[in-house]
Amino acid sequence: MTVGIDHAPQISTYPTRAALGRAAAAWAGERIREAIEWTSGARVMLAAAPSQAETLTALAAQPDLDWSRVEFFHMDEYVGLAPTAPQAFGAWLHRTFLDQVPQATFHPVAPGNDPETAARKYEQLMGDAPFDVVLLGLGVNGHLAFNDPPADLADPRAAKVVALDDTSRRQQVDEGHFAHFDDVPTHAVTVTIPRLLNTRDVIASVPGAPKRQAVRDTLTQPIGPHHPGTALRTHARVRLFLDTESDPRG
Repeated sequence: MTVGIDHAPQISTYPTRAALGRAAAAWAGERIREAIEWTSGARVMLAAAPSQAETLTALAAQPDLDWSRVEFFHMDEYVGLAPTAPQAFGAWLHRTFLDQVPQATFHPVAPGNDPETAARKYEQLMGDAPFDVVLLGLGVNGHLAFNDPPADLADPRAAKVVALDDTSRRQQVDEGHFAHFDDVPTHAVTVTIPRLLNTRDVIASVPGAPKRQAVRDTLTQPIGPHHPGTALRTHARVRLFLDTESDPRG
């Protein structure tokens, strides 16, 4: 990724989260079909968050998609949380999406008792080949995956162990995943920003009023570590799906 090249994302705004999800899923489905047609398979990176629920639900219902030729990757996971815990991102992805497309291949992030080794193994698993599609959201602090500010927009790693900042941990409580702040894990394994953006297409689903400021910062702040979402502007094929609550231009 070349930091500083500034591309304006394509932005679409919808009246509801459901409409946003249907539109993002239709766009993702087209891109996945193209990848299958061109290379016989598709490599897709998934985010796990409430912002992705409508998109992934609609994507699972896309017609005429050969899921057996789709390989899914997983951009972050908590350290110290059992993989079967309801808050675990892999478990959320299964409930929301993967169980509806069982023919697909899924590579979960599994921090276990040695998260640094798990991060290294996930780097090897992803390899250097670009993804075809990355489906992601935007944190209330502008994070991409769990790359909280100040984020390394030129990180040499593809995945690593990170400490979560307080804003990211508070977001998990505010979204109802944990009852108390102290229940939220303090660390995670995350895919880095350069690896996320090593893809043909980025599809960002960002609904809801709590994300409005993060969207504004992503679109208007200088590209840099204090607003990680600005890294999306270094990629030439980003499609940003908003609803009326998250669109700061309204």
